[in-house]
Amino acid sequence: MSRTIVSGDDLPKAPPVYSHAVKCAGLVFVSGTAAYDAATGMIVGETIQEQTAQALRNIAAILKAAGTTLDKAVSATVILADEDDFAGMNEEWVKWFPTDPPARQGAKLPVRMPGLKISIAMIAEA
Repeated sequence: MSRTIVSGDDLPKAPPVYSHAVKCAGLVFVSGTAAYDAATGMIVGETIQEQTAQALRNIAAILKAAGTTLDKAVSATVILADEDDFAGMNEEWVKWFPTDPPARQGAKLPVRMPGLKISIAMIAEA
């Protein structure tokens, strides 16, 4: 079974030990993606809603580079720095997935990074 590393000019430069995503077996496996601006590498947004939107914009760009879209998402893992941000994250999430959302699970960020509130990993159909 072959696999393809996903990259693109509009995605942040990834270190050699990290892939934005991998296409394999008809799926795209997106690595944990945070609310970073691709051009500056800086965190975008101060609220959980803003950071959720930016993380999903980043995932959408990664999926586009892989030849697919958020509409093809089948599973997501949402990792929050603060569990109390769940309601705010969910408020933004339903804007992106108003119907037929992907399966989702949650977790707590194991390491605190100043200002970072969320990271999202996703699996989508290729």
